[in-house]
Amino acid sequence: MREECAGEALFQDRDFPTADTSLFSDSSSPIARLQGQITWRRPQEICRSPALFPANANLAHAKQGLLGDCWFLCACTFLLKNQHLLNKVFPPGQPQWGSSRYRGSFHFLLWQHGHWTEVTVDDRLPCMNSSLCFSRCHSPSAFWVALLEKAYAKVHGSYEQLWAGQVSEALVDLTGGVAERWSLGEFGSEEEERRAEWDSDDARRKKLDLNLLRRVRGECALSCSTRSTPGGVGELDQHHALAVMEWLDARKVSGGEVRLLRIRNPWGRCCWAGAWTWSGVGWSSLDPVTAAELQSRTAEGEFWLDEAEFTSQFDDITVGYPISKDGHLKSVYTGNLLTHSHQLAGRWVKGYSAGGSRNTSSYSSNPKFWLKVCEGGEVLVSLLQRRKRSSTTKCPQAALEDSSNTKHQHYQAIALHMWKVEKKRFNLSRMVNKAPRASTHCHSYEREVVLCRQLEPGYYLLIPSTYQPGAEAHFLIRVFSSSPASLSALKSPAPSLPLTTDGEWETIFFRGSWTEGRTAGGSRNFPSYWQNPCFPFTVCDDEPALTSGEAVRITLHQSCPDTDLHPIGFHVYKVQQVDSEQPVAKDEEPVASCTPHCYTQDVSLTCTLPPGSYTIVPSTYQPDCSADFTISLARRINRKVVNSQEKLGRAIHEVSHISVMKT
Repeated sequence: MREECAGEALFQDRDFPTADTSLFSDSSSPIARLQGQITWRRPQEICRSPALFPANANLAHAKQGLLGDCWFLCACTFLLKNQHLLNKVFPPGQPQWGSSRYRGSFHFLLWQHGHWTEVTVDDRLPCMNSSLCFSRCHSPSAFWVALLEKAYAKVHGSYEQLWAGQVSEALVDLTGGVAERWSLGEFGSEEEERRAEWDSDDARRKKLDLNLLRRVRGECALSCSTRSTPGGVGELDQHHALAVMEWLDARKVSGGEVRLLRIRNPWGRCCWAGAWTWSGVGWSSLDPVTAAELQSRTAEGEFWLDEAEFTSQFDDITVGYPISKDGHLKSVYTGNLLTHSHQLAGRWVKGYSAGGSRNTSSYSSNPKFWLKVCEGGEVLVSLLQRRKRSSTTKCPQAALEDSSNTKHQHYQAIALHMWKVEKKRFNLSRMVNKAPRASTHCHSYEREVVLCRQLEPGYYLLIPSTYQPGAEAHFLIRVFSSSPASLSALKSPAPSLPLTTDGEWETIFFRGSWTEGRTAGGSRNFPSYWQNPCFPFTVCDDEPALTSGEAVRITLHQSCPDTDLHPIGFHVYKVQQVDSEQPVAKDEEPVASCTPHCYTQDVSLTCTLPPGSYTIVPSTYQPDCSADFTISLARRINRKVVNSQEKLGRAIHEVSHISVMKT
């Protein structure tokens, strides 16, 4: 049945449909038991008067549902405390329910690997028994959290992909800023440190001193987490994240001060049984007026505890750097505004630029960057790697919201080293054998590692690396500084479309372009989608082995500098024959998709296709974005996947001729 509003159909997002594919990735997390029980409803079908935000600001906070995404909800709490950041992610003025302009869609901006990416979703939300089953606001009639969670799930591929994660990653995705994870526990023995150097999960993380944050304590994001069952936090299980709402020093009646922290639990209920519960003995040490005033600040799901309890009950704290209304990062160490910023994308390619750690002879083959500091000042350098997407990655059921068990599957162990040099007058092999000026120390299985230093004017050599030689990944180098600086790559360009190394593959290349007003149709959300170029190919059944399907690897590469990238993706459709004038019916669903659209030079998908005729439809997210592109279609040697117009050239190892079919 078609949904309508004021006579017009409500938006239905075909790229993130109301189906199990949007809910589950491999059904290995605890939410798999919900299969068949979830329905999708629009807010006006859930309550009488839906709104994005409630009148009472305290009721706008997130409350966790059946999905283990406490890490994401802690980042949402930071948005509520900073209206300018919330407005960036969730642009104001969008038509809501009851408006004549309401069409059932909402738009968000999420920061993805260096760029703000527009994400559009419809407002059909997962429900059980007519109520939201995942995250919601404390107000049952407010829906900003549920809609943002849906947009974030779309970017990740499914709701299940949000099960377990790092608060630091969500903070960066929702602010475009920088976040670090610091340790609250005691450092281990030298032997434990040496073991950590190899495993790198907990190696040399900074020990928290809250006094370091005094200059920015009202502005930075703070979140604490447990990695083991705590003794005093009665209801908390392993691997749970909570938001730190504020911390202050309260004067005791006996003299002296006690440091108190107000914590918010995404579960929406108090779980603390220490000295600073509502009737705890700690309050008797404060002046009654002060005690009453502090207790009045707690909302549902919040509680107080002192610094000693805090450091003993929690294992880590995540610190998100403040961001000014002008969009400048602020240092958590000095409070200085870092008003200058630069970024460059890079890549570790096996056999070319994936040199491994300083322990290997190939270290100097890693990508290298020049940092020129024009005036002395504070400089922060971030190395951020792109998550490895895998449809076979499973969520560990026993670990619940534990993200440490899955980090090795998603990320390489990475580090960043910096040397001060005289430009063009140094010996590289001799330089890298010297102690660096600064580094992130151990290689760490984190998405992002950060170093911050006061630097004098001059040239600095930056070398990002993975721990293992040959480990491949895309990465982003970001520099934030209080004074002018510049960032550039040493010229040793990687091949734009490197061949894969897992066995011998042969590759067919297609070249095409999106042209404004002609072939730049945008994503499937737009009626002009079918203006995009189509590239036909055939999976042949000449061999018996192919009757069960053929593994093909498709890569879409846009020919744009890193500063002008478009969000790109593609779909693969099954067609009856490749030489018809209309090879794909407009209501046809793809058999394989490489979405959501990403701001990157290339996107890739490996899939298994049964024998038959197919066509690839590449697109930018928005219509009328002009760019040239290349598609590579790779298959293993001795398997027969051919371009329909090059059947006689099956034995050719590489075909660079282009075949473009427009609908």
